Amino acid sequence: MKFSDYMGEWLYGKDGYYATYKNIGKGGDFYTSVSTSKFFGGTIAKHIISLVDEGFLKKSAVICEIGAHHGYFLADVIEFIYTLRPKLLQTLNFVIIERFDALQEFQKNYFKESFGDVVKLTHYKSLNELKCDNAFFIANEIFDAFPCELYYKGKSARVDKHKIEFDADNEWVKNKAEKYHKDRGEIAIGYEEFAKEMALACKKFEFMSFDYGEMGARPDFSLRVYAKHEVIPFFDENIKREELFAKSDITYDVTFAHVKDAFVEAGVEFIELKAQMVALVDMGILELLEILKEKADEKIYKQELEKVKILILPNFLGERFKMIRFRR
Repeated sequence: MKFSDYMGEWLYGKDGYYATYKNIGKGGDFYTSVSTSKFFGGTIAKHIISLVDEGFLKKSAVICEIGAHHGYFLADVIEFIYTLRPKLLQTLNFVIIERFDALQEFQKNYFKESFGDVVKLTHYKSLNELKCDNAFFIANEIFDAFPCELYYKGKSARVDKHKIEFDADNEWVKNKAEKYHKDRGEIAIGYEEFAKEMALACKKFEFMSFDYGEMGARPDFSLRVYAKHEVIPFFDENIKREELFAKSDITYDVTFAHVKDAFVEAGVEFIELKAQMVALVDMGILELLEILKEKADEKIYKQELEKVKILILPNFLGERFKMIRFRR
């Protein structure tokens, strides 16, 4: 089978890794910015409020997270909107795009426990189901979870019983590899369709996403498996793919030029690509910490400060993770 089909089954098949609830953070296979600090979502909340104040977002806009998994990210955003501008909770519309019923159920229960009947949450299985006039879309680590094809010197990968053979011809993959100057590596499948779906879902919106990668393509394979915080290169000679299949996360570095091109081709304007540390500071994460410092005791402030450092310091998540932003 094609590698993209194999990776799709690994992550999204009936018994795939993302098909059921998974712990993220200390007890899971990997950390994310969301699992690190509530101030990640808090900074997005501050940015959303600024978009309302400048008139880009209406007070009745849709705030939509795509691929929410636990729902913690959007919940953190809502919590900080309540703290900073509580009246907006009465007018904004909160949406999660989540394909899996089990995860939808977990998210609904979490929101019920967190907010009772104060916040109304709407679910859709895909962007195709959503139609709105004005929205803010947010996603964390979504583009690295799109299935990809593996490419090596003119040939695409084929998978047979978990073994990889580079002997398939795929003109689309070859053209993408040439466009992004790759003679080997991952070619993501689905960015173009995703961008078109978003463009059709909403008339005026901003989309912001955080992921790891660079604007230009890496010169080699970055595909890897995360299992209990261990990083296993996919082509490690000792890897046991049949044991890891669907039981661990599989991911790769994002080529943001590919993401950018997909959205521009769909008629969406590319705004910027920034390191996560720059993006979060620009959107006001340090101002939020100052508010906490004034209102909370020193111990709580110092605890939250240490978590925020993980988000923004270059030797943690600050430099390797990027924020990409689009508008229409």
